[in-house]
Amino acid sequence: MAILETLFGLDGKIALVTGASGGIGSAIARAYAEAGATVILNGTRREKLDALAAEIGLPDKTVIMPADLSTPETCKGLIAQIESELGRLDILVNNAGINLRKPAADFTEDDYRTILSVNLDGVFFLSQAAYPLMKKNGGGKILQIGSMTSYIGLGNVAVYGMTKSAIAQLSKTLAVEWAKDNIQVNCLCPGFIVTPLTEAGMMSDEKKVKWLLQRIPAHRFGVPDDLVSTALLLVSPASSYITGQLIAIDGGFLAGGSWDNP
Repeated sequence: MAILETLFGLDGKIALVTGASGGIGSAIARAYAEAGATVILNGTRREKLDALAAEIGLPDKTVIMPADLSTPETCKGLIAQIESELGRLDILVNNAGINLRKPAADFTEDDYRTILSVNLDGVFFLSQAAYPLMKKNGGGKILQIGSMTSYIGLGNVAVYGMTKSAIAQLSKTLAVEWAKDNIQVNCLCPGFIVTPLTEAGMMSDEKKVKWLLQRIPAHRFGVPDDLVSTALLLVSPASSYITGQLIAIDGGFLAGGSWDNP
């Protein structure tokens, strides 16, 4: 048990999880709190964050800080609030994101700007704002959340895919620049995960579901808890020599396919 606590325990750490009330964000936030971290739950809807904190059931390990992180000013403001109230930030999980599925030719400028402001601007400016605070306190961990579109092109998600591809490259660049400050930056890339948003969107389409289940070697969709172990690894002391990596949790989707799949 001692070696597990030494390598994977988060006692005394302060972790910020954006988009915490979503399926993936809530699973990660819960795991970090149970591993001993004080977890800042961020999102835009206070009532959802309150419900998540109640569900986690560790009031001394959860702090609620709602904020819309689509502008540099709000990103800086959130980090300033964390420094003022908690004194440090050890872990940042950039999980907040939005998607809009339509043909590339049909995207409006408003569609484009809205997705970029959340998925890319928020990630960059929040990481940038967190950097000096992490550096001052001797280092930290930044975990970006990518997707399958960090690797491949998928139809009807042109702008979302562009942002997730950019996040993959940003993760590598920040890892290179900030390694000297003992800050590790990695990108976790979920495969096709069942969440309330994907159930209402992609997974409500029988044709897409059939194609995906034929294509995924594990023959099932993922669930948020499938991501938890890797999300914990990448912010724990066990990953002190892992940085700049894209790690896919996808049931084998990117590995390839087989003629023998049913």
